[in-house]
Amino acid sequence: MTEPAAMTQSTAMTPSAAMTEPTAAPDDATAIELVRQMVQIASPSGHEGELAAFVCQAMTDLGFRAGVDATGNVCGSIERGPGPTVMLLGHLDTAGDPLPTSIRDGRLHGRGSVDAKGPLAAMICAAARAVKAAGTITVVGVVEEETPGSRGAVAVRQNYPTPAALIIGEPSGWSSVVLGYKGKLDLTYRVQRPSTHPTNPAAKASELAVECWHAVLDLLGPEASHARFDQPGATLVSVSGGMTEAEIAVSVRTPLGFDSAGLLAQLRERCPHGELSVVNDVAACRADRRNPVVLSLCGPIRAAQAVPGLKLRSGTSDMNTLAQDWNIPMATYGPGHNVLDHSDDEHLVLADYLRSIEVLSSALTLLSPALDQAVRPR
Repeated sequence: MTEPAAMTQSTAMTPSAAMTEPTAAPDDATAIELVRQMVQIASPSGHEGELAAFVCQAMTDLGFRAGVDATGNVCGSIERGPGPTVMLLGHLDTAGDPLPTSIRDGRLHGRGSVDAKGPLAAMICAAARAVKAAGTITVVGVVEEETPGSRGAVAVRQNYPTPAALIIGEPSGWSSVVLGYKGKLDLTYRVQRPSTHPTNPAAKASELAVECWHAVLDLLGPEASHARFDQPGATLVSVSGGMTEAEIAVSVRTPLGFDSAGLLAQLRERCPHGELSVVNDVAACRADRRNPVVLSLCGPIRAAQAVPGLKLRSGTSDMNTLAQDWNIPMATYGPGHNVLDHSDDEHLVLADYLRSIEVLSSALTLLSPALDQAVRPR
């Protein structure tokens, strides 16, 4: 894969201009030390620069041609002769308050250990170990995945060549693959009303804001649920203000084919007294369970004596962002349990992390011929 024109070398790192060969594939101890150091570097959304520089140097040391692009994303490629380009994409940023980093009882504790430095570190190590994989393996760590705009992934979608296949790094559990995510419609509703006595029967700003929330629930219907992939689900994210000024933030998780424009039109009709704004609107996505990426991941999971789980998630990821324009085989895979995302007990089971590296490394070796087979004329 040709690097985008915006790719630059940071003064904090010294990647070589041409690809270098690693002295050896990273062993388990090296892999654990990589993820430990990544977790130890704080990287809340908007402040990923130190981690990007560290990851860039780590990839360079493992034989990648690496750099940081104009958006702040770190990108490294390993070229192994003719063949397709496979992209592994995770995110650098974290959400939630900082947590101490430690290894106890075989677990790495710390912010981002699961979401999603563990998956990104596993991708880096797997790409370096996959010495029999043909073609080019590109690993990208993007910024601001935890923000509504997903700025890093949007920049990749707009500026990077479309790869032949894509694996998103998020916690799926080492023996499971995520096929799809609900979409997301993030809204704010702001309303102002004249100052008046509390006993005045005229509607207050706070009351109108609450009415808007109830209108959302009513329009989504009684079947709405975060527990079902085929139904929307709403969350009242925040409420602020009082009788004269009030604002609510609402997040609607949307299923495949959801009519966001229709919901907005009905909401504006039901709530004419305030300003309804769209903060973010990204569609749901779902991969074919028989696509080459999914099959290439499931094979090594079975070889490790586990039954592959195929999951659908009610949240969103950068898979949603890239699937908007990239019609290629894709899936999400990575160590860790998503229930620990953003939690105060975020931790990664290191044995599962090492298993995921083996699964990814084997999958990359299988994927190149699988992609060739998929595009070969019948």
